[in-house]
Order: sequence, then structure tokens, then C-alpha cells
Amino acid sequence: MQIFNHVTFSLSENDMRMVEAIPEGGNWKDIPLNIPSERLIGIRKTGGRTTLYGRLRKDFPSYTITTYFNRPGNGAYIHPTQNRVISAREAARLQSFPDNYVFVGSKTSLPKQIGNAVPPLLAYAIAKEISKQTKTKNVLDLFCGAGGLSLGFELAGFNIVAANDNFPASCESYKKNHTNSVLVEGDITKKEVKEKLLSIIKNKKIDIVVGGPPCQGFSYAGKRMINDPRNFLYKEFVEIVEKVKPKVFLIENVEGILTSNNGETYKSIIDDFSKLGYSLHGQKMHAVEFGVPQKRKRVIIIGTKNGIDPKLCFPDKKILDEKFQTTVSQAISDLPRIIANGGKDLMVLNKKPQSSYQKFMRGEISVKQFLKIIFA
Repeated sequence: MQIFNHVTFSLSENDMRMVEAIPEGGNWKDIPLNIPSERLIGIRKTGGRTTLYGRLRKDFPSYTITTYFNRPGNGAYIHPTQNRVISAREAARLQSFPDNYVFVGSKTSLPKQIGNAVPPLLAYAIAKEISKQTKTKNVLDLFCGAGGLSLGFELAGFNIVAANDNFPASCESYKKNHTNSVLVEGDITKKEVKEKLLSIIKNKKIDIVVGGPPCQGFSYAGKRMINDPRNFLYKEFVEIVEKVKPKVFLIENVEGILTSNNGETYKSIIDDFSKLGYSLHGQKMHAVEFGVPQKRKRVIIIGTKNGIDPKLCFPDKKILDEKFQTTVSQAISDLPRIIANGGKDLMVLNKKPQSSYQKFMRGEISVKQFLKIIFA
């Protein structure tokens, strides 16, 4: 069997000394004082998150995979047993992207593509609940990135009619993996891009619009920040929803969106969509509770109309006990050993799967079969 993107990133000599000093489950506190680092001096003076310079534990889920997993000091990204940061494929697995999902573009673009994505298993759990509320399955994905939301909805039986993003590498990955969807690449604030997108879906019945528009700049202390560039992206999402009139829309964002600007950001979102006739509900969701081997918390905001209760579009929490959560070892233990700055874009996978999650990643069992096993 072949796997893609099993490439890892370079470490300086000093980085390697630090990595070698950190035990499984350890962090910056384990780095000896004789290893020089201005950053570590600052962290030791003021204190720092326990995830900084963190080495993953085999028997626990990973911490949040961000766009900086190529650097050891930015979080808990050191492989549990090998002296390197995790590879792009390992990060993709921890995000719940199956092995046949290929990320294209430069090596330096991979962390941004993978770290910014919505875990497909989390998207799938939400999509399954939404499917109970609407009969039609046509979806428009805005700010689609490399396609995590789209993949989750596809796994749940939805049809992604069209999508839009402005990051070239993510667009190439999206097109590679979503061949039945039309991707409109470009800045959605530009008239020609928006008109092209709307023309593609003009004769389609789009019942669901999903995406992760930036929202943090929308309000500040109750006042609109008109010139914040993030506003324009959020407003485009609102405008598209107003024009398309879907039964359901979904916004994904960081967990702080509920309390950002003393709650004014979230209040502004509620107000904007309420004026369009939508009922809204937002809540934090923990990806690890839905089979994802990662402690990733995000806020999902769902808006509905035509009598659909937005609360019914959210899945129940599944895994509450840590002993049932998917671990790092269950996610990546079958992947080939590689060294820092090593690996290849295409490698042979010789080991047999060592967990049901790995069987799911390899395509040997379906998402339904995997979830049935872990939720049994």
C-alpha cells in the first residue's frame, strides 16, 4: 500500500538537542539549562504553556494540530518516540484525513493546509445530524481550505456543488480530492469571483452553506470595525447566505469566538443572520469526542430557517471517558520510521494496521464501520 505526504521538517542543531532531551509526554521544562535559547530564557521567566516543546504521548490523543506543527517550540508536535516533529501525513491522520487524501503544493504549505482544516470526522458527525433535517443534499463550501468540511459532508452523503478559497496550495489540494465539485479560486470580495461562484450554483438548489469565515474583527466593544479586513470576508459569507437562502448554514471558528470582545462578536453574528430570518445556535465541540485522535476544540454556529431547530443539527457527545478516545499510537504507529527532514511524498506502507482507526485511514473499513466499533 502507498501513502502520500509522509515528509517531515528540518531541525537546527540546537532544536535537535532540545528534542533529544524531551521524554515522551515532556515539554520545555525538560530541556537542560545548558542548551542556549533566548526564547527558553523568556519562557522560564514568565512561564509558558505545557504544550510548548511538547513531545506527544502514544497512549493519549494529540493536542491541537495548528499551522505550526513543523516547529518543535510551537506546541506538542514532537513524535512520541522518534527525534523529529510529526510528518505531514501524521498530522493529517491526527486531523482524521484518510490516507488517500493527497495534499499538493510546496512542503512549506502543508502545515497551513492541514492545520487550518476542519477534522473530517467532526464534520461528518455534524453532517449526519443535518441530514436528518433536510432532504436535499447540495452544499456550497466557502473558505473551503484543503477540504476538511467538504470531505466530512461527502462521507455523510452530501453533494458539494461548489467551493471557494484564495490560498493556491489549498485550492490545488481541494481540486485533487474533490473531483465532482467545482472550485472557484480567488478572493471572494472581488466582484468577478463572486459572480462566477453564484453563476455556477444559479440553477442548483443549495440547501446548505458551510465555511469558516474570519469573524474576530467584526465587532469590538459593541462597535463595528469597518476597516478590519476580516470584516469583509465575514460580510461576504453573510451576503452569499442572503442571496442563496439555504435552509441551513454552518460557521466554524476558534473557541474564543463566543467570548471575543466581551461577547459582542457572537452577538453581532446572531443579529446579522436573525435579520435574514435565521434561528442560530452555537456551541463548543471537542473533536476527540467524535473519534478524532486530537484534543481540538472549535465553535460551530448553525443557522436554520423553515422551522428547523438549529439545536437538532448538533450531534450528541459520544466519547466522554478517556480510555475510549483514539490515541496517537492508534493513529500513526503503522507509518514508516523517518528522520528529521526526511520521508518522501510517496512511500510504501508495509506494516499491517494496528487499530480500527488505521483500517479506516487506509480505506479498509468505512467511516460507519469505524464509528460502530469505537462507539459500541
